[in-house]
Amino acid sequence: MSPLCLGMTENWKLIPSAFDMGINFFFITTDMHWPAYEANRKGLKALFARRKAIRGEVVIAAACYPTQIEFMSEPFRELVAAISGLGHVDLFVAGGVYAADLLARTTALRKIADRLGGRAIGASFHDRQAALAASNYSMTDLCYVRYSPMYPGAQRDLFPQLRTPHPPLFNFKSTLGYRSHDELRAIIRDASLWYPNVTDYYRYALSRPEMAGLLFSVSRPGHLGELERALAKGGLTTEEEHHLEELAYRVRAAHQPGTGERTS
Repeated sequence: MSPLCLGMTENWKLIPSAFDMGINFFFITTDMHWPAYEANRKGLKALFARRKAIRGEVVIAAACYPTQIEFMSEPFRELVAAISGLGHVDLFVAGGVYAADLLARTTALRKIADRLGGRAIGASFHDRQAALAASNYSMTDLCYVRYSPMYPGAQRDLFPQLRTPHPPLFNFKSTLGYRSHDELRAIIRDASLWYPNVTDYYRYALSRPEMAGLLFSVSRPGHLGELERALAKGGLTTEEEHHLEELAYRVRAAHQPGTGERTS
């Protein structure tokens, strides 16, 4: 499984292109974001049509967001029916999990995965305490967690408390808070500042050794090459990480004046 997991895209041709670059991990929703993933479904169909054996070379993560246990199974079946050649889901993901429903949803999801021939289960978290519990007690086989310069709180209440070993952590919303160079210049008038590129936000996420990979989105072919070249540079330095966090704080303060607080 590649450390890069390709999520939403507007161009179906990027799915086969990503596979040719060595990315074999793909994320797709089964329900609430269904229309936004039309290109992903078309791209996966095209990929599986190349040759029958190719299905065994990729890992498909499918997310289901309903919290009612009785409605969690059917969306996965509908996804399999909608994509020719898919056959099965590899990683069953509970979307938007919080501490209050962590146990019930992961227990139900494990049963669904066993029944439908899945290899593993995962969950995406906005609640870091839920992510910590899921990781430390092996309630899931993979956790999607949010970590970015705009939301660096995992440095305090997730990463230091993880047990070793723990399930792989994949980041999502890596670029949350990113602003273009022109937007930053309009907010922060300081010619001496380093204005980062969007790919530096991905590097920020992977600077943490706790992160096994990240969920990312692309909209044009050139983005894949840009990301590959950026990640080849390795993680950011501590100084660069702090710089991105400071920029994110100043962008947030400019849009929410008077808060006087840094987000977590």
